[in-house]
Amino acid sequence: MKTILGIIGSPRKLGNCEIAVKAVSRAVHEPHILKLLRIADFDIRPCRGCYACLFRKGECVIPDDLPRIWEAVLGADALVVAAPTYFLGPNASLKHLLDRGLSLLPHIEGMWGKPAVGIGIAGIPEKEGYTRLGIESFLKLLMTEIKGCEIFYSALPGEISLEKDHEPRLSILANALFGPALNPKSSVCPVCGGDTFRFMEDGRIRCMLCSNPGTFDMKDGRLVFEIRPGGHEMFLSRESAVRHREWLKGMKDRFLKQKNQLKKISVEYLKDGTWIQPPEKNNKGHAS
Repeated sequence: MKTILGIIGSPRKLGNCEIAVKAVSRAVHEPHILKLLRIADFDIRPCRGCYACLFRKGECVIPDDLPRIWEAVLGADALVVAAPTYFLGPNASLKHLLDRGLSLLPHIEGMWGKPAVGIGIAGIPEKEGYTRLGIESFLKLLMTEIKGCEIFYSALPGEISLEKDHEPRLSILANALFGPALNPKSSVCPVCGGDTFRFMEDGRIRCMLCSNPGTFDMKDGRLVFEIRPGGHEMFLSRESAVRHREWLKGMKDRFLKQKNQLKKISVEYLKDGTWIQPPEKNNKGHAS
């Protein structure tokens, strides 16, 4: 029996994100068990950028709850990720967790290509901002195969169940999870399938999902994008993900070779500015 992991990027319990994930699970025809993970329930500390996990088979030196989260992700056959829109973007818990993603790179072979769908919730129609892009980025950099990602407009807890078209749209996502991916509704990046772009001068463009540059044109009333993979990709193939991992590991030797020079530069900035410090805590955990 397959295991579906629902990752909830909302601190609200039994809110629209949680209901949406459970609704997708109910509509999946494949026999499965649903496991749920609310990111806000876990102690996840900021990444230190020390790269130690790359040389310790993914074991991070920070003593927090991250190993339990990655254990659940690695043990799942498919992912359903839902996040609400906060200030025109996905709840920051997704990025906070993703920033610890270096410790997943030693497990590329076990992570690569898990099917996944994304759900974004926005309280105001057409005011989701970059929520969809953030969810897709989260899924891509977790090395999943995105089968579909949709935005739903629902503000009050449980409201997602009231709109008539929401249930069938969630069922479509459910069918895509272990079936054919959803067809794009608009012109997409030919490299990664993303649909968010930065338009620049002289017909130049950059995909905001894979960050590759290219050009765009109009043909038969439709935008057409000419984008090609760059020289350093992170998730377009398992081979590119492995190359990125090895490049990151190579930073250690590069740093050691330039350590003295870099330290000399850094020390020159040591005393600039005045740091604002957090309040001191007494034994009871309150500000003194």
